[in-house]
Amino acid sequence: MIVSLFSFLLVIGISVVIHELGHFLFSIRFGVKVYEFAFGMGPAFFQKRRGETVYSLRAFPIGGFVRLAGMEEEQDGESAPPERTYPSKTPFQRFAILAGGPLFNILLAIVLTTALLAFHGILDVRTATVGSTMSGYPAERIGLSEGDRILSINGKTVTDWESMSSTLRQEAPKGPVSLVVDRKGEPRTFSVLVEKDRQHGVPLLGIRPRNVRYTLPVALYRSVGTAWEMTVSILRGLWTWAFGQQHVEFAGPVGIASMAGDAARQGWWSFISFLAVINLNLGILNLFPFPALDGGRLSFLVGEMVTGRRLPSKWENLIHLAGFALLLALIVFVTWKDILRLTRP
Repeated sequence: MIVSLFSFLLVIGISVVIHELGHFLFSIRFGVKVYEFAFGMGPAFFQKRRGETVYSLRAFPIGGFVRLAGMEEEQDGESAPPERTYPSKTPFQRFAILAGGPLFNILLAIVLTTALLAFHGILDVRTATVGSTMSGYPAERIGLSEGDRILSINGKTVTDWESMSSTLRQEAPKGPVSLVVDRKGEPRTFSVLVEKDRQHGVPLLGIRPRNVRYTLPVALYRSVGTAWEMTVSILRGLWTWAFGQQHVEFAGPVGIASMAGDAARQGWWSFISFLAVINLNLGILNLFPFPALDGGRLSFLVGEMVTGRRLPSKWENLIHLAGFALLLALIVFVTWKDILRLTRP
């Protein structure tokens, strides 16, 4: 419980600070005065002024914000020249300030994934290459070894770990299977009976994927590709869920805390991987055109760019307030479902 809570607070803390740092740095870049950079919500228990900005820690360590001049959040004694307010900036500059938060979350995900691929490595499931064999299983008996790459099963070509596993499950019940293996550039053929494993209930050859590490340039390239693939997967999942074609499980604070604790118990690199996934999801979802999210504000800004007219701030604030209330209700609902799922015997 303590590990999960600490891991959750660490994930939220890093993700929120990075997100708000994106808004903050773009605001500074375009000359907008920042009154406060806060981590947490509720009353402040620590405040320190550096330059013209107050940095604060607040009572509830969930969320955070930056208060910008001209956003109707001024407190007593706060003021800024008109040219240093957020509304005075060009649409492009305001767009960059709003998009800076999600952008920094996505960039952090890419940086963490690059570090994971370069310094720790990842299981290679893009090919069907043997990393190691399991004692007592068919692979060990026929002499498969590290580096062997399975090319086909019963004449059916396999290209990656998933296709190899699915083909094996289809062919193994028919009797002995014929494996064509690439061993140091030379094809080898093996015939072996692969029975159903009692523990897992499926035919197991008894091999594990290899762990591969990449140079920094290749790791960066692959991390960008992975981020893109996950983004497409997120969008596709939400699309099919919205049209009732697929059931999607959403995780609230309790669910994320449980997953963060599990990741932390598995080791530092597992936690790094989880943090990268959370930041990518946070960055992508924050760009959705939903009121109260950065994407909602961006959609109003795009409308202003297209029409040349700005929606009155009173109406925009009311729309965002309604969106925020709906978002809170959704979080409460998802959290309740998380609690039921975790307490179910």
